[in-house]
This record gives sequence, structure tokens and C-alpha cells, in this order.
Amino acid sequence: MTPVFLSHLNWSGAADGTRDLKTLNRDLDVTIDGFTLPMSAAPDFGGSPVRVNPEQMFVASLSACQALTFLFLAARAHLPVTGYCDDAMGELAMVDGKLRMASVKLRPRVTLGAGGDADEARTLVEKAHRQCFIGNSVSAKVDVEPVITCENHTASVQ
Repeated sequence: MTPVFLSHLNWSGAADGTRDLKTLNRDLDVTIDGFTLPMSAAPDFGGSPVRVNPEQMFVASLSACQALTFLFLAARAHLPVTGYCDDAMGELAMVDGKLRMASVKLRPRVTLGAGGDADEARTLVEKAHRQCFIGNSVSAKVDVEPVITCENHTASVQ
């Protein structure tokens, strides 16, 4: 059976509903498997700065898929990964006359334990990038710029 993923979105509206752009409440609640995430439009588009926006979730989804795919591949290859973090960044821009997510840059920092091979880690990062199904589902350019650090070495391998 093909996996199906569900979410529920609720907009509570505002006193004036959608009568005026200046008072339009852009806050939403998105519920996935019982967990509710407060969302809104990006602040540049009149949304709340204390809520997550769809553009951030887009970037986070790409980052998480890359991480989970890499970690799976590393475990399967018995590569001793002891740390992984990513400071991902997405750019919203006009492309072909449409405002869209034009590019996303993933910057994973991978730490390897004793006996870890930085070249193998880099190969698995690239393989994860090719296999990430979220990345394969979007038209935005996605670049991955990893930094691999071995715990038994003081220098990072780029």
C-alpha cells in the first residue's frame, strides 16, 4: 500500500473575516497526528512573527528529509555518525514571472566518531541528496554544502 499523509488546517478568521487586507488575520493551526502547529504567513506578507510560516516549513522539510536519508544511509553503511545539524536557508524570489522558492541551501555539519571516513560521509551526503524524496518533489534548486568533522581529527574536511 502506498503511504498517505494527512494534515488538518483550521483558520479561525478575524472579526472582519476577509473584508480588509489590513485586518486580515493570517493565523492558522495545522494539526498532524494530534500535534498542532501554529502557523501564519511570513511577516513580510502580514503574518505573525511568532508563528511558523509555510516558507520556513518548506526549507525545514528539505533539511529534515536530507538528514533522515543521510542518517539511514550512514547506519546501513555502519558509518559512525555522532552528530548532525543543519542551518538551512531558502530564498524566495521571482522566477519566470512568479514569486516562488527559488533555491534552498542545506549546510549539514556531520561529526564522525572514531574510525569514521570523511570521504565515505561525503559520498553518503551526495547519495542522500539524490535519494531525498522531498528534494525530488520540488522544482527549487537545492544545494548541499556539507562540513564533515572527525572526532579523532581537529580539522574539518570540506
